[in-house]
This record gives sequence, C-alpha cells and structure tokens, in this order.
Amino acid sequence: MKTKIQPKYYYDAKVICASCGATWTTGSTVPEIRTEVCSNCHPFYTGQQARLLDREGQVDRFYKRLQVRQDYVADLKAQAEAKTSLSRPLTELALTPKAIAALAAAEMTTVGDVLARLEGGEKALLEVEGFGRKSLIDLKKQLRQLGYELPAAASEIEV
Repeated sequence: MKTKIQPKYYYDAKVICASCGATWTTGSTVPEIRTEVCSNCHPFYTGQQARLLDREGQVDRFYKRLQVRQDYVADLKAQAEAKTSLSRPLTELALTPKAIAALAAAEMTTVGDVLARLEGGEKALLEVEGFGRKSLIDLKKQLRQLGYELPAAASEIEV
C-alpha cells in the first residue's frame, strides 16, 4: 500500500459566500472555499423564489437570445406573407411572354386579378384571347408552388 497519497485535511477551512458575504468554517482538503450562493441567500431557503439571481448577465443574455428568436420568426412570417401577396405582378411568374401579354390585354396584371377571374372557373380564364390551356396549366402550377390557394372552381377540369 502506498504511503502519503492522501491529501492534507484542513479542519478549519474557511467558506465564503460570494453573494451575501457570509463566512463559516468546516473541514475540507482545501484551505478556502468560495461559493456563489449559500443557505443564507439562496431563494429556496429564504422564501424569495421569485427573485432571479443574475450572475454575469445570464438573464440579460437569455432575453437577448429570446428577442433575436422572436425577430427571426417575425421575419419568416413577413417573408411568407410577401410571398403570397395578391398584389404581386404576373411578370414575376415564370410564364411565357405571350401569356403575360394576353392577360395584360384583359387588364389582369396582378395575381389577385387572376385569382378573382379564376373564381368563375377555368373557363373564365380560357376565354381570354391568346391564353390557352398550356398557359393555364403553367399559371396554376406556378401559383401552387408559390403557396397561393386556388379557388375551388379553378380545380374543376372543363373540356
């Protein structure tokens, strides 16, 4: 068995609380112990559980991170709303120039105008001169990809 491997034991080790400054002595292997909180100032023992101990700004850092997260979620929501805006011009959609010109001639320049016309069904949009079935399929595909909700009348296929 090895001799002298045990650490030195201090019978009168001093314990100091960093929060309230209370001191007491106890036995330990180190001569001085510093604690963050003790039974004199800990909220559980003092009955002040609602009190927050803010060590080195941890609560402030938490609220900053929370605010950044809320701003990020708000930005995502704003982007989603802008993506499905009814005032979006049809020129931003991947349609042929002929289809865009035909819709412009029928005084439809925004997505809102097209969706209003689609309320009457596919036939209402196919009546536009120069706008055919292929253009209608492409338009509906683009609107769905961008997250627009097509009217129920537009889903009925009429030959």
